Amino acid sequence: MAEHYATPQLKLFSLSSNTEIAEKIATAAGLKLGKVSSRQFSDGEIMINIEETVRGDDIYIIQSTSYPVNDNLWELLIMVDACKRASANTVTVVMPYFGYSRQDRVAASREPITAKLVANMLVKAGVDRVVTLDLHAVQVQGFFDIPVDNLFTIPLFAEYYNKLGLRGEDVVVVSPKNSGIKRARSLAEYLDSPIAIIDYAQDDSHREEGYIIGEVEGKKAILIDDILNTGKTFAEAAKILERGGATEIYAVASHGLFAGGAADILDTAPLKEIIVTDSVRTKERVPYNLKYLSAAELMGDALVRIHHREPLSPLFAYSAEDED
Repeated sequence: MAEHYATPQLKLFSLSSNTEIAEKIATAAGLKLGKVSSRQFSDGEIMINIEETVRGDDIYIIQSTSYPVNDNLWELLIMVDACKRASANTVTVVMPYFGYSRQDRVAASREPITAKLVANMLVKAGVDRVVTLDLHAVQVQGFFDIPVDNLFTIPLFAEYYNKLGLRGEDVVVVSPKNSGIKRARSLAEYLDSPIAIIDYAQDDSHREEGYIIGEVEGKKAILIDDILNTGKTFAEAAKILERGGATEIYAVASHGLFAGGAADILDTAPLKEIIVTDSVRTKERVPYNLKYLSAAELMGDALVRIHHREPLSPLFAYSAEDED
């Protein structure tokens, strides 16, 4: 007689890096967060205890590997191991922010490709799938031998700026460095706006020699990048745009790390408003003109679609006509 097995249940757990977005993702997905405890011993070792059964279940673990990066990464790996040893059916890691993704190539002699190392560690630990948000370099998906769903924040930003009326020929979307042209063009297409680029006479380390490729005079400018770390890129770019005649300057980034004194640097820059998602929880002071856009609904929808084997393609687009 054939045995009959119940459909695996979706269970969602949050580790300690960003419990705020985890709670929002759970609400968006119509779920409750599972019970898990995590603590560190006096020597820094991490101990995980899953306080409910996960046998035969599809487990989704929410953890951004932001500061403290290594603690959060190890906590995640240990949680994955605990789930596999407790006979979970599958383990999906939900990383709103993927730490080490900037180390995606050998830029100088004898450098590591740490993004690949992290991918290997996750797969070896037993991860079956990764869901993340705006990878620094999309080729990091290819570092994994498991499915990786890289969700995009550009539609969220497009919806926000369309509602503000920031669209059309009076607006210019600006890449603060030449490596971000594709990102700027993507947002500009949603806003029906032109793009501009800030380039440098030598390289990014000589920011005072920056110049603008494109027309910004008399326009409202939107600076866009994926990671806001020290704030220097946005601050210097804003000054260059102000000198170039931009009337208002906005900044938007997928991940707000705000390392060190980023808030002080940004507060003195000619930026009307700064937007980031809630992918990272920071304990640093943030700029006075910062606003968060939540990516929780996007990620919650993605998890439900993945679990029910539904396509994710509807999440990758936004039309201004939807607002009419």
